[in-house]
Amino acid sequence: MDPLVHFKHAHSKGIIPDDVFDLIMKRFPIVIAGINRIEKASGIQYPIAYVEPSLVVSSPDPNSYQFGILFARTIPIIFDDKFQVVIQISAPLVAYGLKGTIHAILAHEFLHFLDLMRKISKMELLSDEISGNLFENVYSDETRLFEPRVVFKDRTLLNHITNKFPAGFRDFKLEDKVMKFWANRNLPKSNISLDTNTIKLSAESLSKIKLDPAFLKKMDILEEKSSKIHKKKLY
Repeated sequence: MDPLVHFKHAHSKGIIPDDVFDLIMKRFPIVIAGINRIEKASGIQYPIAYVEPSLVVSSPDPNSYQFGILFARTIPIIFDDKFQVVIQISAPLVAYGLKGTIHAILAHEFLHFLDLMRKISKMELLSDEISGNLFENVYSDETRLFEPRVVFKDRTLLNHITNKFPAGFRDFKLEDKVMKFWANRNLPKSNISLDTNTIKLSAESLSKIKLDPAFLKKMDILEEKSSKIHKKKLY
């Protein structure tokens, strides 16, 4: 899959202007470098990723002015009875994010991917609690991830993650750029509800999913090491 296929299609339809198209095409190698970096630091292949040609926002109330910008999402899907995890990267992140920010967000979504695959391997139904509050959603997000220092053997990447995600991702300079150069130009915007990242699978569907034994073994090791770190934090 060409990760830019949807973005190129939006440009061909005149939805994405030439200057934004050229900027993202010029900066997309930063994303590729980030994915390669994460694979090298973790020893695990990155899932399928693509650039979403819109600003993705989420609001707890359709009538509220409060909203959060989602620069990337980990999306579980069922296609032709096959389970697949896809990382959606918003075009504004590619256009205006610093290299360290882009890599940190890619790594953060990779941790979501691992958590999702752990649930699948344990035959756990994917029915995460739906929060109507963006802050509560961030808290839930932080409590369910693998420990980054266990997964990534890259000190600089770990520093980026620690600095960007102390208690949920916020980058005010990036958000200002996105509002000024994307939202205020009335470029494409997608509104989603907070529950759209979840999927519920039956036990029968879960039983049909086949995972690589080597990948499962790696997951078990990461989970065990993460669990030990979590226990140390508690005591």
